Amino acid sequence: MSTEVETLEKLERRVTLTVPLAEINAEVEKRLKVRARTAKAPGFRPGKVPMKMIAAQYGPMVENEVLNDTVGRAFATTAASNNLRVAGYPRIEPKEGASVEGSLVFQATFEIYPEVKIGDLSAIEIEKSRSDITDAEIDKTIDILRKQRVHFHTKGEHHAHGDGGADVAALNGDRVTIDFVGKIDGVEFAGGKADNFSFVLGEGRMLADFEKATIGLKVGESRTFPLDFPEDYHGKDVAGKTAEFTITVKNVEWAHMPEVNTEFAQSLGIPDGDLQKMRDDIRVNLEREVGSRVKSRTKQSVMDALLKVAELDVPKSLLEQDAERLAEMTREDMRQRGVNVKDMPFPADLFTQQADRRVRLGLILSEMVKANSLSATPDQIKTYIEDFSKAYEDPQQVIKYYYSDRNRIAEVEALVLEENVVNFVLEKAKVKETTVPFDDLMNNSQD
Repeated sequence: MSTEVETLEKLERRVTLTVPLAEINAEVEKRLKVRARTAKAPGFRPGKVPMKMIAAQYGPMVENEVLNDTVGRAFATTAASNNLRVAGYPRIEPKEGASVEGSLVFQATFEIYPEVKIGDLSAIEIEKSRSDITDAEIDKTIDILRKQRVHFHTKGEHHAHGDGGADVAALNGDRVTIDFVGKIDGVEFAGGKADNFSFVLGEGRMLADFEKATIGLKVGESRTFPLDFPEDYHGKDVAGKTAEFTITVKNVEWAHMPEVNTEFAQSLGIPDGDLQKMRDDIRVNLEREVGSRVKSRTKQSVMDALLKVAELDVPKSLLEQDAERLAEMTREDMRQRGVNVKDMPFPADLFTQQADRRVRLGLILSEMVKANSLSATPDQIKTYIEDFSKAYEDPQQVIKYYYSDRNRIAEVEALVLEENVVNFVLEKAKVKETTVPFDDLMNNSQD
């Protein structure tokens, strides 16, 4: 067997594999005898089928299995003896023009992992984010929680919460129920008609002109108005066209948001309804969420810096595998959302740029961990899981969930490993701390 390694270009290598036929034939015979012990055939008892019939029925399949296994072992032995770190899978094929008596000759073409050179970390600049939580942020969160619990009452009808005021016309914030019909050039179009259609004015669910025409109407009143569909409207049949709509109001309801009182606090999980406890609980949750998001932004800054300071070639095989993986993940995500992706093309090259970043970072992080002893320790993994579990009602159940599956522990281990790299880089680099406004942080979180 030849162990000479041929360098093709950058990371691509090729080796020749010579496999003795006698070794293959012996293994084929051995496996066929094993099959013969339980083989069945008409007219023969189990295990009594003649070897000629066994060979005729199973021979080609077993030969293929043995050949694949033998060549695979030969490649693994060659790679190990030459200290080759193989990236991806080798392409193994018969070697043209090669002839060795009593043997089969193959050539394996493959890539190796690259050398990763990390530049001077002390020369890079990292933006470390922070964000402050004040009473204003807590008040905003309470308002959001109130809006999530809004309920509607018909205007003009007396209710425990009131009647919505003297003005029973539709206003911003009201929920209206309408019948509508739209026509283009006097002809109704698909999707342009509905009965008992409800929406909240001011939420932007409908086109601005549609909402504007609805405002001010009372129950039983109608209005006819022109509406210009935008050129980029999602309905291509009507995009850029002008329709004439007629709407009739069936019901107008005003929004009532719950008061911030004991009952409201209890609905948020504060048993005694204490408002200060509610605010303290909201602050803790906000601090946890903000901490997660600023950590994510800082990690992004570190990863961007490492990509700039590291030098390496990316194995094409790993890039192709990850692009295919991303395509499959996208396909599965769309399938879960109810989209029919059966005949939808997902060319892997659409994901090449994203895959390139992922693979590069994976190789860089691996080098950083190996060179600086940054592996995740059991105590770090335990601490991470315990901290994460505090966000749930039953932390012990969450901890049990993770420790019951080695794959889940491996996921946490990878996250801790990333944290170790981030902290290591922050200790070496020039760090600039920046304050991110709370609203910007919450509206533009980075993964």
